[in-house]
Order: sequence, then C-alpha cells, then structure tokens
Amino acid sequence: MSTCAITMVYKDYWALSQWYTHYGRLLGYERLYIVAHGHDPMIATLCPRANITTIPRDTLEGFDRKRGKLLNKLADDLGQTYDWVIRTDADELVCFDPALYASFDDIFDRSTSDAVFALGLNIAETINDRVLGDVEMALGHRTTAVFTGHYSKAWATKRGTALWRHGIKVDPDKLNSVPFDLPQGVFLAHLKYANLKALEIANQHRIGIGNTEGKGLPGAAWKEADKVAARFYLHLVRFSDKDWASARDEAYQAITSEPFRDEKEHVLRSPSKVFKHRVALPSWFKTQFGADQDHATEAS
Repeated sequence: MSTCAITMVYKDYWALSQWYTHYGRLLGYERLYIVAHGHDPMIATLCPRANITTIPRDTLEGFDRKRGKLLNKLADDLGQTYDWVIRTDADELVCFDPALYASFDDIFDRSTSDAVFALGLNIAETINDRVLGDVEMALGHRTTAVFTGHYSKAWATKRGTALWRHGIKVDPDKLNSVPFDLPQGVFLAHLKYANLKALEIANQHRIGIGNTEGKGLPGAAWKEADKVAARFYLHLVRFSDKDWASARDEAYQAITSEPFRDEKEHVLRSPSKVFKHRVALPSWFKTQFGADQDHATEAS
C-alpha cells in the first residue's frame, strides 16, 4: 500500500515539527508534502527531507475555500502515484491502537470505502505538565485529553474523494448511502492545546488574520482565538474524570451512530458532539508515538 501525507502551514513551527516527525517516522520523510502559505525558508530548515511547495500570500479573502480547493487538487494529483493520501492540519497527528493495527497499511487494507475518519481528541497541557522542549514530542509528555466530535475528521482519501468542512464532499444522489468509515482504535490527536507557549504564538497569528478586512476570512474561532482557548481550559477544569475505555466507547458510539449528512453542502462528516469528561491517554500513545525527535531518526 502506497501512502503519503500533506499539510499546509503558515509559521506554526512547533506543530509542523511534530507533524513532520510523526508522519515521517510512519511513512518515510520523502513521502511528506508541505504547502507553505508564503515564502518561508524556516520550513525547509525544520523539514529538510519533505517536498515543499510555496504559494503566494497576497490575499486572505476566501481563505478556507481557496485552501480547501488547492489541497484537494494536490491530493488528487498525488493520488495518481499513491493509493492513499493522508491530509491533516499541522497540529493533527493520526494515531492507532497497536493492539489492532501495526501501520497505516493495516487500517487501509481493512477499509472498504474511499475515505477514512478518526475519533478526535483534544490533547491538553495541564498545570502539572512541564514546558516542552523544542525536540520533545507532545504525545510523549502529555496525558490529559478530551474526546471531541468537531475533530473527529476525515483524514485520508483515495483519488477522486475531496475533503470538505472536516468531512468529505459527496455527490448529492449518494449522500444518504456513502459509508461513514470510522474504524475503532484510530484517533486524531489535536495538539492545539498541548503546548501553551506554542498556542500563545499561534493565537497571535490567528487573531491577526481573523481581524483582517475582507470576505471569506476565518470566523470567530480566529478573531477571538485567545478567548476560545480560555473557554477550553475553563471547561477542562470543570469536567470530571472518566476512564479511557468507557469514554472512548461512549464517544465512538455517539459519533458513528449518527453521522451528519449535510444536504446543503453535500458533505458527510462527524456530528459536533461535545463530551464533558477528561481522560488519561493509555500508555501506548507514549510508547508508540511519543519518542522525542533525534538526529538518528532524522538521518534514517
């Protein structure tokens, strides 16, 4: 099975380093494709073996739609060479339970659809966690998480299938029949809240973009990124603890039993369920995906 991974980034260096190391180890660094939104030599420094394409940053109008169309076109082009294309934001790492899968190939071999979803997790830095070093992987040092329907996203596609609004674009006549493929034991670890220092820097960029004048810019989540983060942490401290297996099964059942089939946008996606429990990640997140970056890995 031939697989590659793509992302698009603007200055989110900490998250990009996490993405590059994670998918490079799992797929091979030469199978990573990064779209730089504006010329940025730092990306090549951080990701020396990735394939990097630069696009202009002349205007941010229509940001989400233009970005989505561009990445769907790139994924479709790569689909001529690869069987599957993984596409996530730079702060999203897809992880799988090693008791169920040995690799991404195992997931794709069992899939009977053209797109795969994952169960979303917001990974959080808490008061007891120390500040991460530049080469430390978040999954090796963070254990607190919250399940999230919003980030239970589609993350891998075959050629001809487009990602859209966290789901997949579907022909109108197939919207009610296309399968919602979210395999058990596959998780999307969203790292936005896993590093408070990096979050503060990223939020400055988000606020600047969100408050720029123009049409089609990112909405309130970017305009008030600092307030969004504050609300997340306020909820986190108020949530009760729940054991991993019970919370996982509850989230999986809630999301897979009622996938959202958007008849206006013709999109199949996960419902935006909110789960009000903190969980501790099982140890395999650390042992399988948390090894810190090192020069030996980079040179392999």
